[in-house]
Amino acid sequence: MGTEYDRRDFLKLGAKIGAGLVLSGAAVSAYSTLPGTPPPPIKTAPADPVRVGFVGVGGQGSSHVGNLLNIEGVEIRAVCDIVEDKVARIQSLVEKAGQRKPEGYSRGSTDFKRMCERKDLDLVYTATPWEWHVPICVEAMKTGKHAATEVPAAVTLDECWELVETSEKTQRHCVMMENCCYGQSELMVLNMVRKGLLGEIVHGEAGYLHDLRALKFASTGEGPWRMPHSVRRNGNVYPTHGLGPLAQTMNINRGDQFDYLVSMSSKSRGLNLYAAKEFGADNPLAKKTYALGDVNSSLIRTKNGVTIILIHDCDTPRPYSRINLVQGTKGIFQGYPDRIYIEGRSEPHTWETPEDYVREYEHPLWKEEGEQARGAGHGGMDYLEDYRLIKALRTGKYPDLDVYDAVAWSAVSELSERSVTDKSRPMDYPDFTRGMWQTNSPIFICDM
Repeated sequence: MGTEYDRRDFLKLGAKIGAGLVLSGAAVSAYSTLPGTPPPPIKTAPADPVRVGFVGVGGQGSSHVGNLLNIEGVEIRAVCDIVEDKVARIQSLVEKAGQRKPEGYSRGSTDFKRMCERKDLDLVYTATPWEWHVPICVEAMKTGKHAATEVPAAVTLDECWELVETSEKTQRHCVMMENCCYGQSELMVLNMVRKGLLGEIVHGEAGYLHDLRALKFASTGEGPWRMPHSVRRNGNVYPTHGLGPLAQTMNINRGDQFDYLVSMSSKSRGLNLYAAKEFGADNPLAKKTYALGDVNSSLIRTKNGVTIILIHDCDTPRPYSRINLVQGTKGIFQGYPDRIYIEGRSEPHTWETPEDYVREYEHPLWKEEGEQARGAGHGGMDYLEDYRLIKALRTGKYPDLDVYDAVAWSAVSELSERSVTDKSRPMDYPDFTRGMWQTNSPIFICDM
């Protein structure tokens, strides 16, 4: 049997496997061992201006549109949302910014397909509920556009492989907009690592620890679509905010690769207790079964022997944290609050505040664009991720993050769910790069 297969063959194979074999309560992914050699890295002509069609303009989507209107070389040509009033609001915002009124699309949940048929778009950007990320990105790439998506890029391994295969076949970029990779502390740590301050990296800890109980039970915004994930899934269901920056410091997909994962979830109590307190003990929401454990702990080991602890905790009362710990052979950085220890430079066994390191190690992107970013969403991270993507597309350069990053970080979702179901047994990580990780060079923000 040859090494090149049509996607339909894999879907047929997946159906056969799913009918006959079950692993950890879930069908074996038809894409989990996708063979073949990927094509060379995508090279595209510059697009200046970058003509954008935006799908999903709720809170986060509207924030991105605002950023794009403040970045040189961007034209918002089309906007799509199932709520017609949201489309009209963005159309007005774009016109006030001095651009022509973008075409609106609001004829139901799949009207993005009609938008993607336009010939005057270079990039389709989505900030929709998670289950729509892959369909929109795939449609965009198949119609000749680059795709950008909010996090996570995908929920299942099959979806991850579909993004990879579509990007490779169409030679269009598919970028997950992981804003935390552009945080001021995260980029400073990356700069420290690249300059050798922490030595060889051996371990990292990260997570998404954010009390979202009120958001999940809300009747508007993210609540109606985010809560169902807590009802039916049990694992590390939102992994990329903490994992993305760590993966950059460890050169994942560019010299190292995630090898395998084990995962364990605590009991589920937080959502029931919150519902009983807010709505009454007899309310159906207080008695409902929520599959998601309050705290999920996942362990990842890389091919080069680096270890990662990744935590998900959104259903308990707690302050926000992404942990952001990077341990090297010469020192350690830990966030929330930021502190650092460098052997031979710090007082023995004593944390330092990072202020003394900022002058030497602040990342050039924050030095050059920090003032413009301040005041934008999530402390400026959102602006910088939008700025960098547009810069790459305008100049025809490879973006900071690619489809292999998007799927490697997102794949934690299904792998952790499988491991939790199977008494925390190890789950092998797919090699989405199919060997390229061994020769790829680090690329993240290398052209400042």
